[in-house]
Amino acid sequence: MNNYSRKFDISEEQKLKEFFIIKGAEISPQQYAFWRARTSAYCAVFYNSGKFLIQGADVSGIASEVENFLDIDTVSSVVNKSEPVTIQVPAKRIGVDESGKGDFFGPLVIAGVMVDETNIKILQEANIRDCKKVDDKLINKMAATIKNNCVFSVVTINPAKYNELYKNFGNLNLLLAWGHARTIENILEKADCGFALSDKFGDEKLIRNALMEKGKKIHLEQKCKAESDIAVAAASILARAQFLKVMSDLSAKYNIILPKGASNQVIETARRISSKYSKNELSNLAKIHFKTFSDI
Repeated sequence: MNNYSRKFDISEEQKLKEFFIIKGAEISPQQYAFWRARTSAYCAVFYNSGKFLIQGADVSGIASEVENFLDIDTVSSVVNKSEPVTIQVPAKRIGVDESGKGDFFGPLVIAGVMVDETNIKILQEANIRDCKKVDDKLINKMAATIKNNCVFSVVTINPAKYNELYKNFGNLNLLLAWGHARTIENILEKADCGFALSDKFGDEKLIRNALMEKGKKIHLEQKCKAESDIAVAAASILARAQFLKVMSDLSAKYNIILPKGASNQVIETARRISSKYSKNELSNLAKIHFKTFSDI
């Protein structure tokens, strides 16, 4: 994705909006912005600060048209093909992340955490960070700190329900989007918030389309490696803690330690369970659309 970014005077807002209407773009409201213009080729946003941004596979053409329309300098110096756009993230925001997506055994867990200026400091002092950088032995302690200081939501999709939903959706990204949207909606039932951030796992419209009445009003940003943001990192901790709990409960129920991931050890454990019970029993413990299931 390429980006065009430039600061304009606020007085240009209406003129730019008319330009995109003429181009046939869909104009819609955008949090912290005057509007957003979207076509199949690009998305353009005019922020309240005067910052104007276009994102798309090839933005040079439309950027040149914008500058010709406004009669300003050429686009060559402001189209950037490598540097990411800095997202203006407010202090009060919701971070969303998941755990268990790549594990054959166990649930898919999506968690959300709302942070603000007060609890961000608490989370920083507790060294809250991406769960992948934290030993599982420390996860529960960190999760307790987050739950005691933040508004949060944890959506647990146990294997049997996961397999049912996956069959209905037919696509993991659609299922993830549904879970992310439910998590955001749950938090908005408890508190008001105008901004949400999640890791980018597919078309950005997936989560937005899955949001309901309250969620439709929120500004949603999705970016790669969103776990670098403390709100998303906190969500990753809660999701991991719940994933580990369900894995422990299932291991105790079936009297066998369920390994994580999708390794050869996972296949051998699944075969033992299949032999002791039945292959169908695995639908209560595992994600059966994985290739691992057909390998047993």
